[in-house]
Amino acid sequence: MPKEMLLNKKSIVAIAVLLLLLVGVRAFEDSLFYDPFIHFFKTEFQHQKLPDFNTFQLFLGLLFRYWLNTVLSLGILYVLFKQKQIITISLWMYVLFFLVLNTIFFVLLYRNPDYMMLFYVRRFLIQPLFLVLFIPAFYYQKFVK
Repeated sequence: MPKEMLLNKKSIVAIAVLLLLLVGVRAFEDSLFYDPFIHFFKTEFQHQKLPDFNTFQLFLGLLFRYWLNTVLSLGILYVLFKQKQIITISLWMYVLFFLVLNTIFFVLLYRNPDYMMLFYVRRFLIQPLFLVLFIPAFYYQKFVK
């Protein structure tokens, strides 16, 4: 990371707070979001039947969690890079990824699902994994220029 950022205590505190909020989203997932698959995927799910679920509530739960993670992730990206272009590109990528992954998730859910594929697509929807991909990508891009 650039030396300027390491010296800037406000940036470090802001990133720490945003990371704690991301951890909070994960810690309180049971009470914040409708997702019957949380407990399903914690068990030996390969040989079980899918739990009953309300499609609309599941979609809203995934949408709320994804966008909560997105807002926090965009905040981290802004604190790290302080470039509006990066935030704009990231936002459009988050929107595109949500549309594609959500479509794949629900298609898999209703077409005799492969549970492992369903597990991994859902994982990208509910965890801030794109942040882990975007930080090194933008950092690399910044220093290659």
